[in-house]
Amino acid sequence: MDFVVIASGVTEIALGLAMVFWARHKVKVGIALAIFYVLIFPGNVSQYTNGIDAFGLNTDRKRLIRLFFQPVLILWALWSTGALKYLFNQSNR
Repeated sequence: MDFVVIASGVTEIALGLAMVFWARHKVKVGIALAIFYVLIFPGNVSQYTNGIDAFGLNTDRKRLIRLFFQPVLILWALWSTGALKYLFNQSNR
């Protein structure tokens, strides 16, 4: 389980750095980051349902609040990189 937490952290940092340094591919990076947030959501649900402490999330209330911010992170990743506009334009074609 520690491996998964560390690997997801490394992946999140790498995607964050890609947003900063790989600007010409920002739409792709935004989509990848949004997909990453979707993929880790079940792990966050598991931490909440099993009462697992991580990174200062040491109460059920804190873990539950994080679950509600996950969709915000997904939309933020898509919006801030222009991926949301790109995806809407693709669906209108």
